[in-house]
This record gives sequence, C-alpha cells and structure tokens, in this order.
Amino acid sequence: MTECKEKVRYRIAWIIGTGLTLSACAAGPDYKAPQPAALGVPATYYGQGGSTPVDQAELATWWTRLNDPALSGLIDEAIAGNLDIVQAQARLRQARESLRQANAAFLPQVNASGSGGRNYSSAGGGTRVVDGNVVSSGSGKWSSSYSLGANASWQIDLFGELSRSAEAARADLVASGYDLANVRMTIIAELVTNYVQARQAQAQLRIARETQAIQRDNYNIANWRLQAGLVSSLDEQQARAQLAQTNATIPQLEASLRGSLNRIAVLTGQAPGEATRMLETPAPIPVASANIATGIPADTLRQRPDVRSAERALAAATARIGIAQAQLYPSLGISGNIGTNATSFSNLFDLITGSVFANVAQLIFDGGRLASQVRSQRAATDAAFAAYKQSVLTALEDVENAMASLTSARQRAAEFRIAFEASNNAAILARSQYQAGLIDFQTLSTSETTLLNARNSLAAAQADEVLAIAQLYNALGGGWQNMENRPNEQ
Repeated sequence: MTECKEKVRYRIAWIIGTGLTLSACAAGPDYKAPQPAALGVPATYYGQGGSTPVDQAELATWWTRLNDPALSGLIDEAIAGNLDIVQAQARLRQARESLRQANAAFLPQVNASGSGGRNYSSAGGGTRVVDGNVVSSGSGKWSSSYSLGANASWQIDLFGELSRSAEAARADLVASGYDLANVRMTIIAELVTNYVQARQAQAQLRIARETQAIQRDNYNIANWRLQAGLVSSLDEQQARAQLAQTNATIPQLEASLRGSLNRIAVLTGQAPGEATRMLETPAPIPVASANIATGIPADTLRQRPDVRSAERALAAATARIGIAQAQLYPSLGISGNIGTNATSFSNLFDLITGSVFANVAQLIFDGGRLASQVRSQRAATDAAFAAYKQSVLTALEDVENAMASLTSARQRAAEFRIAFEASNNAAILARSQYQAGLIDFQTLSTSETTLLNARNSLAAAQADEVLAIAQLYNALGGGWQNMENRPNEQ
C-alpha cells in the first residue's frame, strides 16, 4: 500500500514538474516598447535648438501660476466631483478586477459538496383495499445516507496562455489608469477655458456698457444740436444707430457668459445656476505667466497620459498574440476528487475514496479557425502600433500648435495695447472737437468704433494668451502628476 502511494506521488510530482518547466516558455512575442526614433520623434521642437527641462511640480499644478484663487477652488471641486472622472475611476476598478480574475486562473479550482437524507423502502406483502383506500400489507423500512465530496482541477500553463492573459490584463489596468489621468487632465483644461471665457465676456460687457454710456451722451449732444439747428438730422440718426448697435451686443455677451458659467457648474458635478452665483461678480481675466518650459519631445511622450495609454494598449495587444498562439498547442490539466459516503453520520469517515487524473488535449482540425485568430490578433497589434504612433504624432502636433498660438496671442496683445492707446487718444480728441462743432458726427463715430474694436480685441488677445497657456500645458501633459493611485507599470 505504501509503495502504491509513493508511485502516485511520483507521478503527480512528475506531471507538475513537467508542466512548470514547459510553462516557462510562453507562446507569442515578448513585448518591447518602440524607441522614439521608430515613432518619428524629433530631437527638439520645431525652431528650437534646445529647451529647459519641465518642472514636474509646476506641471502638476500649472493653473496655480495664473494666481486666481477662485479658479483653483473650482478645479479642486471638479477633481472631486466631475462625473466623467467618476466614470473613469469606475473603469479603472473594473480593470483591476479583471487582473485579479486573470491571476486566479493560475490557481487550482476546488469545489465541495455534501448531502444527507432519509430513504424509505417497502418489503413484501403487496397491497390491499380497506374501506376504499389502498394500503400496504407489508412492512416499510427507513434508512439514512450521508456523503461528502470535493473535486479539484488545475490547468497547467504549458505554453503561457495564462501568463499572457495576465500580462494583457496588467497592461489594460495600467492603460485604464492613464485613461483616468487623461480625463482629469482634459477636465482641468476645459474648466480653465470656460473660466477664462467667462471673465472675457465680463470684460467685454463692461466695455460695452461704458461705450453705451458714452454713445448715449453723444446721441443727446447730436439731438441737442439738431434742436438748435446746428446740424441736420443725419447726425442724430447716425448717433441713434450707433447706440442701438452697441445695445444689441450686450444680450449676446450675457448669453455667452451664462453658457460658460453653466458649463463650469456641470464640470464641477453640479446643476447650473446657484453653483456659479459667486462667479457672476465681475473679475479680471487671469494674468498669464511669462515663461513656460517645454522640454524636449521625448519628455512629452512620458508626460502625456493618452500616449502612455496607447503604448500600454500596444503591450496588451502583443500579449494577446501569445494567448491565441498558445491555443494551437497541447493543453494539460490535472483533476482529482475525494469523497466518502455512509448510512450513518458517525461512520461517514470510515471509508474515503479518491482519484487523480491528468488530461492532455491537442487540437487536430478546426478548419483553420485558431490559426486565423493568431493572424487576426497580429493585425490588431499592427493597428495598435499605428494608433500608438498616431497618438505620439498628435501629441507633438498639439505642443507645436499651442506654442504657435501662444506666440501669436502675445504678439497680438502687444499690438492691440498700442492700438488701444492710440484709438483712445483719438476718440477723446474727436469727442471734444465734435462738441466744439469742428468735425461731423461720422468722424466721431468712426473714431469711437475704432476704440471699441481695439478694447474688445485687447481683451480677446489677453484671454487668448491665457487660453494658449492652458492649451500648451494640456499638450505637455500637465495636471495629473500628483493625483492619487497613479498608474504603475510594474
């Protein structure tokens, strides 16, 4: 009996040892991240010989450089309550559970069962009819039965199907973490954009109302001069038309302001209206910072979560080639069971039986289905590489466009400051000359229209500069570096 047990143990050890040895060789290609040169990444950004490295702490909270406490408070609210972020967090939890499920496949699956009951059987005598009822003429007997059993199964990872599945699940988990980071980064940039647009609308409303007051005075002057017979009704009608045109811009600006405030409320996870009441008080457009370090293109690839998510998707697709390829090879499984049964509970463990089996299976013919799956997954991996490279090129495009927009906004702002100063001086001079009767109203109207356009253009250029900075920081991948539960690629 002892010799038999030793043989069984030897066979089990041999099966397990062989399986573990073979499992060290996983099917499919081992993933290696593409080098920047293979992705077409240049050494520097266009037109730049070199650049100061990006400060990661500054990049993580780039909006604080705008020195606007109200904006910083709104971003804190958005990070805590935005529903797009909540959805991305839920998807991250799902990916984490998928990895746990993939890792569980490495362990044996064990099931247990038990039963107990009473059985009745009759013996001899047959049946007879008594007062119309059928009754047994023999004696019956009750007996008990109890059983306990357990069975286990274990799939040996001969050719790495399970290890490749876990590898793909790990890559998917990290990609989900980067997707969450990208959502957070995008929400911050969108909130900053709407906040700046709201402040721009308030600035332009202030300009429109100040211009409205001046044009109302001009209309009164033109009307007085008409009554005095100094001018024709042409001046009065031109002044009236100019005032009406300015009046017409105010409702449009108010609607634009309301739209930005409503969007801010939703971005912070709240209903439009009361949530943004404090922002209805006018405040200046945030002042843009002077210098922004952009680093080199290779830095951007490490900082952009969407690029890193695409790279992890490529890693997962590569691992799935091994999953498909492993299904072409033999599979080995070990199963066993143990059980006992008795007619009384006290004797339940008197006799225990069990068995162990090894099962080897090999596909013979399936019409090329599994081979086609391997080719299909290779095609999916090629597509994942193209998507990764596309995300890299898009990231570089975003940075280049943002730098160009920032340069343009700063140049336009400088010129509009000159235009504002000059047109303001001209408008003051024209207004005094019209009151003195030295010029006609058309000249005054042209001068004040030029001033109004210059003031609005300067406000727009100042807002555009801040928006370009937000665009640049977003393109560089700022806003997620200090978030909790950062993706871990280990």
